[in-house]
Amino acid sequence: MASFRQRSSKWQARVKRDGFPDQVKTFDAKADAERWARSVESEMDRGAFSSPSTARKTTLGELIERYMLEVLPRMKGAKEDSIRLKALCRRAITKCSVAALTPSKIANYRDERLTEVAPGTVVRELAYLSSIINHGRREWGIHAVNPVALVRKPVQPHGRDRILTPVERELLISELHPARRRSIWMLPLVVVALESAMRRSELLALRWEDVNLVRRTATLHVTKNGESRVVPLSSSAIQTLESMPRSICGTVFPITSYALAANFKRAVERAQLPDLHFHDLRHTAITQMANKLPNLIELAAVSGHKSLKMLQRYYHPDVEDLARKLG
Repeated sequence: MASFRQRSSKWQARVKRDGFPDQVKTFDAKADAERWARSVESEMDRGAFSSPSTARKTTLGELIERYMLEVLPRMKGAKEDSIRLKALCRRAITKCSVAALTPSKIANYRDERLTEVAPGTVVRELAYLSSIINHGRREWGIHAVNPVALVRKPVQPHGRDRILTPVERELLISELHPARRRSIWMLPLVVVALESAMRRSELLALRWEDVNLVRRTATLHVTKNGESRVVPLSSSAIQTLESMPRSICGTVFPITSYALAANFKRAVERAQLPDLHFHDLRHTAITQMANKLPNLIELAAVSGHKSLKMLQRYYHPDVEDLARKLG
C-alpha cells in the first residue's frame, strides 16, 4: 500500500507490501510520486519488481568479481577470461556503483582504452561488461539499465588475411626442427595445424584416445562453437602423428598454451616471417583445403564453421589461379 507525505516543498512516496522491503522515493510533485508508486505496486503484483537499492550498493567491480566466482568457471576459456577480467577490475570505472553507470562514463572508458589497445580489444571488453551487467539483471536482481547497449562500438579493422607461402612454410618448419630446438612438440604441432586447420585450443586438448590412425580421423569434443566434430587427417598429418612419442598423460601435444606461444614467437623471429600469428596457420590450412574441397559444405565440416560468412574470412583464393580456371 502506498502512502504520501509532504516534507518542505517535496513529496515522499512510500510503498509497503508484504514480502518486499519498503520502497521510498522523494519527488517535486505529488503526481510524480503517485505515478512512481503505481508502477512499483504493478511490478510487485506481476512478480517483476527488483529493488534498485541493490544496484546502488553494488559496484561494477563487485559484480565482475561475483561473475568470475559463480559463472566464469563453467565457461570455455575461463582461464584466459579470468586474466582479462582481473585486469578490468583495476580500472577506475569499476569503482562506480552499477546504478551510477551511464553511457557517458562507458564512452569515456572506451575512448581511454582506445589510446592504449586495439579497437578489437575494446569491443571485447565492452562485450564483457554488457554480458556481466545483463547477467546481474537477469539472475541477481540488479535493477539497472545496461548503459553499454547505448554506446557506439569502435570500428574494427578487417579480419586478418595472412597466409604462409610455400617458402615461408619451409622456413618455419626448419626453425622448429627438434635437432635445433629443445621442444620436441612444436614441429609436429605446427605440421598437424597446417594439415588439419584445427584451432590452437583444439590441438592442445586433443588426446590419443580420440585419434584413429586407421580411419584417419581426430574427434574434437570441445570446440569454439560448442559442438563436437570429427576432423579428417591427411596422409602428412598421419605420418607426423605416427612418428611422435606418446606422453604418459595421454595428451597428443603435452605443451601449455604459454609455452606454445613463446616457442612459436621465437621461431617466427628466427625465420624472419613478418606479422605471423599461430592462428594464421588455420587461414593457410583452410585456403589450401579449398583447392581440394571445392564443396563449401564439406570444407565447413572440416573447419567447423557454421556460416559461410565466417568461412569466407578464412578462405583466401589466389586470384591468378581463379583466372586460370576461367580459361
